[in-house]
Amino acid sequence: MPALYLLIGGNQGNRQQILTQATDLIQQRIGSVVACSHTYETAPWGTFAEHEKPQNFYNQALKTETLLTPHQALKEALHIESLLGRQRHATPTGNAYASRPIDIDLIFYDTLVIDTPNLILPHPRMHLRRFVLQPLCDIAPHYTHPILNKTITELLNECTDTSSCLRCL
Repeated sequence: MPALYLLIGGNQGNRQQILTQATDLIQQRIGSVVACSHTYETAPWGTFAEHEKPQNFYNQALKTETLLTPHQALKEALHIESLLGRQRHATPTGNAYASRPIDIDLIFYDTLVIDTPNLILPHPRMHLRRFVLQPLCDIAPHYTHPILNKTITELLNECTDTSSCLRCL
C-alpha cells in the first residue's frame, strides 16, 4: 500500500486538540496512520500581515498507508481542513501566510514526483523548513528524497533555517 507522508500544523485554538482531531479524520478519510512524530512548537515561518501577531505553531508529521491517489488525498486533506475551521482566502497583499487552526501538507507519496497546477510532490519547499524536517526525522530519518537524493537526516543537517523547533512534552 502506498505511503503518504503528511505534515499537520496550526496556530489557532487548542493546537494539540486540533492536531488530534486532524489525525483522527486522516485515519478515517485518507488512510491508516502508521507513524506519528512528536509534536513540535515552532515560530511562524514566512511573512504575515502587519496587523497579525501570530501565535507559535504546533507541527507533527504523519505516515499513512492509503489507497487514495495523490489528488484524492489532497482533496480529502482540504476537506478535513475545512471541517476543522480552516478558511482559505487571499489576503489583500497576496500573502500566503496567515494564522490557521489546521494546515495539512502532502510531503511525499511513496517516491512519486508530481508537478501539476494543483499538486507538487515532493513538497517543493520542505527541504528548506526545519519545522517540516525535524518531525519527519522522527518517523522517516532514512527516507530518501526522490529528487534531491538525500535522506531526511541529511536534509535536516544541511538545512539553513535556524527557526526554533522545540519538542513539546
